[in-house]
Amino acid sequence: MEDLKQKIIEGAQGLFIQYGIRSVSMDDVARALSMSKKTLYQHFSNKNELVTVAVEDYMKGEMSEFSEIKDTSSNAIEELFNLSKCMREHVFKINPSMLYDLQKYHADAWAIFQRFKSDFLRRQVMDNINNGIKEGFYRPEVDPRVIAILRMETVQLAFNNDIFPRSEFNFLEVQVQLFEHFVHGLLSEKGKQLYTEYQSKAHNNDPIGS
Repeated sequence: MEDLKQKIIEGAQGLFIQYGIRSVSMDDVARALSMSKKTLYQHFSNKNELVTVAVEDYMKGEMSEFSEIKDTSSNAIEELFNLSKCMREHVFKINPSMLYDLQKYHADAWAIFQRFKSDFLRRQVMDNINNGIKEGFYRPEVDPRVIAILRMETVQLAFNNDIFPRSEFNFLEVQVQLFEHFVHGLLSEKGKQLYTEYQSKAHNNDPIGS
């Protein structure tokens, strides 16, 4: 029974990420999973509940992945570089309308995302900045709390269609530009050298640390 519920959650996640949330109905979820709506409603009373559980499950996966990157990186720049690769992979898949749909139509799921952003992600960025300053890779005058908040808000900013209309801007490219701006605002001269080395290794498909 739990396996079936998880299958529904993961199937719904895939649809929401690809098409946005508002445009995906419970009929669409049932059809994509080759099951009846009756089966779907045995596990979730309505779409809002499914969205909330799917977002919570997705955030847990993100936390696990980001924590593993932090634990396996040898320094702050390697962590930042690996997080940027992870971000590119994830952002490329996400329909830009998803955050807007959450905020406008699914308050409980939006609250989960906001907690993930303000509690987990902000702390992750602050820890990275503090470590980078100690290692000499980031500028010592940077205020970790201010820059962590700025980073969180710029990530969300790229999802705003009023500011970056999809007709004029490539969503992934906007996120990449904002990330590069963030990184180069942090780096000391020592940090720039190491970050360039990581970029060169990635370009040559060499594993980091080799």
